[in-house]
Amino acid sequence: MNNSTFLGCTLIVMRKELRDFARDRRTFLLTLLMAPLLYPLLILGMGKLAQMRADTQLEKTLEVSVQGIDRAPNLVAFLASRGIDAKAAPADFEARVRTQREDVALVIDKDFADDWRAGKPAKVEMVMDSTRRDADVPTGRVRAALEQYGQSVGALRLLARGVNPMVASPVNLGTRDLATPEAKRGLMLSLILPLIMTLFAFIGGSHLAMDTTAGERERQSLEPLLATPASRGALVSGKMAAACVMGIASMLLILLSFKLSATLASGEARALDVSFAAIGKMLVILLPLVLIGTALLTCLAAAAKSMKEAQSHIVWLMMLPMLPAYALMAYPLKDTALWQYAVPFLSQNQLLVKVNRGESPSAEQWAIYLAASLTLAVVLWLLAVWRYRQEKLAISA
Repeated sequence: MNNSTFLGCTLIVMRKELRDFARDRRTFLLTLLMAPLLYPLLILGMGKLAQMRADTQLEKTLEVSVQGIDRAPNLVAFLASRGIDAKAAPADFEARVRTQREDVALVIDKDFADDWRAGKPAKVEMVMDSTRRDADVPTGRVRAALEQYGQSVGALRLLARGVNPMVASPVNLGTRDLATPEAKRGLMLSLILPLIMTLFAFIGGSHLAMDTTAGERERQSLEPLLATPASRGALVSGKMAAACVMGIASMLLILLSFKLSATLASGEARALDVSFAAIGKMLVILLPLVLIGTALLTCLAAAAKSMKEAQSHIVWLMMLPMLPAYALMAYPLKDTALWQYAVPFLSQNQLLVKVNRGESPSAEQWAIYLAASLTLAVVLWLLAVWRYRQEKLAISA
């Protein structure tokens, strides 16, 4: 079979599969529009939740239970000037913190007054649960206020003794942040977008890829197609091309949805880089992953006897794009190592992070990534063709 015939058969099969898939309008629309519709809700919802948290935990007056409140009236007054109202702690204040009825509590040592008059460090103990993330903002506010109080009192004590408080600060520490404005704006995005994008790019065409093989095998409509003069390579290519079209269309809608949601959002999300140049780079990064996911799903569906069996693979397939994100949280990698751009999912994650930071991947990084990704997609395509050439594929369940 010559190249023109191979290409013609591929296009015919692709059109046939897309036409058949479009007949089920509900599944077609859910596959194409679910992620683009959910993404604005995610971005806008996160922005709203962050704003609500700032309004409720950063700006409002914070009430803190204090055991031994009468032992440090000056400290209580200072906390009140910082928007922290102290109240007498109930007997079960530790249990209240443990059960999240209170975020943080203070215990003023019984020897606080004696140590204070003697110029010794007076003990104040914070009672908190470090595993409760919803309490980190109130805890941080209380800790910062106590540190300010200690520094101001220490400076006053030195002045009272005729000593310049600067003597206690022999090093004047400054910070020069080399992060670009784009990198700061993309900090939140660099944590969320790579995971979401890689996941939807990988399984965006999953339903069509499984339906065109395992689904047709279950409906006994695959045997007549295999009996045609078209080569198995053309059949596989046509089915994969149809799934890739759905995956790419979904990715385009997701990226446009991201641009729209970032434009409409408030706060940090509004400052994200949503230029067409950045979105174009993201699309180039994700296109090979669409090919890899479609080829892998086609291989798995070809080995399944029913649609239900093919769909059972989705659970562990969805975990694959998440593994690099979890690994990078525990062990961050520098983006200078070229080997990581040849590792599936890890390479997409690192490249998306670079784009979000306003940086441009080097030519070597692009070359390694594209070569490794496309090579893997070709290997999986050859594996799918080999699976289609097995006669037992034509035997229905």
